[in-house]
Amino acid sequence: MNSVKFIKSLAATGLPLGMAFLLVACSKPAPVEVPVRSVKVMTVGLQSMQSGQEYAGEVRARVESKLGFRVAGKLTARSVELGQRVKAGQLLAQLDPQDYKLGADAARAQLAAAATNRDLAAADFKRFKELRDQNFISGAELERRETALTAAQAQWAQAQAQLSAQNNQAAYTSLIADVSGVVTAVEAEPGQVVSAGTPIVRIAQDGPRDVVFAVPEDKVAVLKNGSQALVRLWPSNVVIKGLVREVAASADPVTRTFSVKVALSPQDAPTLGATVSVLLQNLTQLQAPLIKLPTSAFRQEGASSAVWVLDPATLTVKLQPVQIATADGNDVVVASGLTPGMQVVVAGVHVLSPGQKVTIFKEKVATMPEGVARAATNNIAPSAPTPLAASAAK
Repeated sequence: MNSVKFIKSLAATGLPLGMAFLLVACSKPAPVEVPVRSVKVMTVGLQSMQSGQEYAGEVRARVESKLGFRVAGKLTARSVELGQRVKAGQLLAQLDPQDYKLGADAARAQLAAAATNRDLAAADFKRFKELRDQNFISGAELERRETALTAAQAQWAQAQAQLSAQNNQAAYTSLIADVSGVVTAVEAEPGQVVSAGTPIVRIAQDGPRDVVFAVPEDKVAVLKNGSQALVRLWPSNVVIKGLVREVAASADPVTRTFSVKVALSPQDAPTLGATVSVLLQNLTQLQAPLIKLPTSAFRQEGASSAVWVLDPATLTVKLQPVQIATADGNDVVVASGLTPGMQVVVAGVHVLSPGQKVTIFKEKVATMPEGVARAATNNIAPSAPTPLAASAAK
């Protein structure tokens, strides 16, 4: 509209229309006014770390045994399945015992032969002793018979020990549970040829329970045995107390984390294998004051982060680079770049520019006239009882 009025005024002075358009084109455009943005600010202050380090863990038995045969052989039967509860003395698996039974029979025959030789040597010694008493033989001859008897007795004892060992080998073909617990793993199937010591089943023994989880290298140094921990069950959000019982001395070669075990009381221990979250209370850092801001206050500037700082005198903003340390719940912990007392924009950071004027946003609280509120309260009358309630009252 200003350009049209300007052209009309030039035309009224008698200037040609082309010159009028040329003068309009050469005139400077009116400067665009930057809108004043409304922002929400927060005064920077020192706060304390509220949330601790929380880790995911698994409930395990304190003692978990891998059971296997003490002899080699072919697995012919397995009597338990994964998750089954077993008792001490229960049969778990069976090997083919035929070869070990044959070995026991051979040892039994050797024992019988050794017993015969021992009895024969004993009879000879008795007879030669009577002859020596009558001076019919020399003392050297009697000593030879006594030595033969001693050797025969030793051979009999050796054969008896070999028979006991063969009987034990035959008995080892039956895998018997030595403790009560729950089968947590099955590592062999019938028909498989296993060597001595090969794990067949794994049993979690009944008794105390531990929560096992892993912590990074920078947190393991402050963990001490006996420190408290809170264990929260994921399905029910029930929180129980525990104590750190064991901290691994070396890191896992793959994950480079340290295994930690938290002991639970038997009456509060959850089911075996349950997934829980562990909050280590000695890592909360409540004693260290720090600066925290909500995530909405930060703006990414290349590889660094920055916030908008408000100048209260001119109501303008400037970009302030900051260094982020860590997170505390939904807040971000600032390591450097801010000092207490600064006012930082925490809402509306994406529409600001350096040096821009802003206004501070104030939340409006909806109020209701006192008379209206009282009238509404007075209008509430007790409702009439329903037929079902009346009959119940009777």
